[in-house]
Amino acid sequence: MSVSNTRSERLLRIALKSNGFFSTVTGIAFIVAAGPIAERIGLDYPWLLIAIGVSLLIFAFGLFRNAMAASVDLLEARIAVALDFAWVLGSVVVVALGVLSTTGNWSVAIVADIVLVFAIAQAIGVRRIQATA
Repeated sequence: MSVSNTRSERLLRIALKSNGFFSTVTGIAFIVAAGPIAERIGLDYPWLLIAIGVSLLIFAFGLFRNAMAASVDLLEARIAVALDFAWVLGSVVVVALGVLSTTGNWSVAIVADIVLVFAIAQAIGVRRIQATA
C-alpha cells in the first residue's frame, strides 16, 4: 500500500531518512576502515565488516528511495522495521555469545540501541498512517 505525501507521513519519512543516513555513514565506515574497526572490536574477519557495510549501503538506498517517493510504500516501511528488529536481535546474540572484545560488545549494543529507536519511530509512523487511512 502506498500513501501520498501528507502530514501523517512526516514521522515515517523522517525516521526512514534518519535511518538511511545512519546506515550510510556506518556502511561507509565499515568499508573504509574495516581493518582498524575489526581489530578494535575484536573481530578476526575484517571482510565481514566490508560485507555488512555493503549491505547497509543497499539498505540505506531503499530507505531513502521510499522516504523521498511521492507515495511512501507501507510494505517497504514494514520490511525496514522488521530488518531493524532483526539487527537488534542479532546484536543481542552477538553480545551474548561474547565473541567480541568489551569495546566490541559495547559498540554493538550502542548501535543496536540506535537501530531500535529507528525501528520504533518507523513502526509508530506506519501506525499513524494506518490510523488516518
